[in-house]
Amino acid sequence: MNARVADIESLVAAHRQGVYRYLCRIVGRADTAHDLTQEVFLRVSRAGVPETNDTGQRAWIFQIARNLALNHLRDGRRRPEPAALVERGTAATQELQMAVREALAALPDVDRDVFLLRESVGLSYEEIAEACDLTVDAVRSRLYRARLALREALGGQVDDRRGGGVRWTV
Repeated sequence: MNARVADIESLVAAHRQGVYRYLCRIVGRADTAHDLTQEVFLRVSRAGVPETNDTGQRAWIFQIARNLALNHLRDGRRRPEPAALVERGTAATQELQMAVREALAALPDVDRDVFLLRESVGLSYEEIAEACDLTVDAVRSRLYRARLALREALGGQVDDRRGGGVRWTV
């Protein structure tokens, strides 16, 4: 096996689950997210891995995923229905799932993407900035705004994360 194939296989192994989770939350359908995840890594294999560190490669992969998700949504002319991000015990109530889905869908696209890349995938601010073509300060600002909007939209339906009771799934 040559080094290029090994590089691509290691990237797929390291990032497939994170890309899939992110795409599920953006497009709202597991089968569509699966197809888009395959397309992300097909594009990765065709483009070749950039000569950069692990952080740069991770940001590059999520930039491809984000662009594919945005194209999918634009082509479908529909708003995303992000998957539920919270659960109480083993399953969140349907009302809470719906409230989270609606609150995420109401966010501006970039704010939603920044929030999901941070909270769902765990990307650093620098990786998010690179993936979304923003500055790190813009990422901080958009993440803050998204969290405020979600907190306001959800009101008392979700306890403060530190207060327990509700666990944000990632």
